[in-house]
Amino acid sequence: MLKPEKISGKVPGMAVFHSTVNYTIRQPAGLEGPPEKFFGLRYAKKGCVCFCPRNFLWPANSVERLNANAEVKKLADRAPLSNQTLPKGMAKMLYDALVAVDILASLPEVDASRLGCVGHSLGAKETLYLAAFDERIKVTVSSEGGIGTKFSNWDAPWYLGPTIKEPTFTHEHHELLGLVAPRPFLLLGGNSADGDRGWPFIAAALPVYELYGKPARLGQFNHGKGHAVPTEAEERIEQWLMTYL
Repeated sequence: MLKPEKISGKVPGMAVFHSTVNYTIRQPAGLEGPPEKFFGLRYAKKGCVCFCPRNFLWPANSVERLNANAEVKKLADRAPLSNQTLPKGMAKMLYDALVAVDILASLPEVDASRLGCVGHSLGAKETLYLAAFDERIKVTVSSEGGIGTKFSNWDAPWYLGPTIKEPTFTHEHHELLGLVAPRPFLLLGGNSADGDRGWPFIAAALPVYELYGKPARLGQFNHGKGHAVPTEAEERIEQWLMTYL
């Protein structure tokens, strides 16, 4: 949890999700890794209370490394089957993200009507699902998570699992973008997990946004610099969040 040095009245809250690094929450907290991914520290300095939860794929002991398959097995062992379908890792991530928002919204210094979320890579996947299923989130930035189910490893057991490759699976993530409407959502890509091929997803969700009026606060920025957060992306993220939070 990161808070501004000085707080006067109620301030916005931000759920900040780390990417796939073994130092997990130390990344957004600004304690380890490249400074451009210090989202929690950056926005605490901008006046937000930022909560940076650890993803369940890392054991509770922070000195242990990512152990995705073992943690997914633990989830399956303790969660009941539903129609003989194993619990999905993405459902666990969503549940944990909802709890993170519960915690943020409960803090006396946080304005629960001004909550946002931001994440890169793994964290971007979490922001997409959180924004779709929690209307308390008023603004979202998703950086290089792979908006399409074929754009990255969504079929991994710790995300949606291999069932998404079956012919009977007919869903795509533009449906989630439609659930976010009309709340502001920015997709960032660098032509790695996301990029120009994400435009059809934006276009498919735009009619839903436009039901609420124009301009639709749904956009994409392709910085073209791979799976990274270059300076121009940092600037776009800040502009989006600070405008709509």
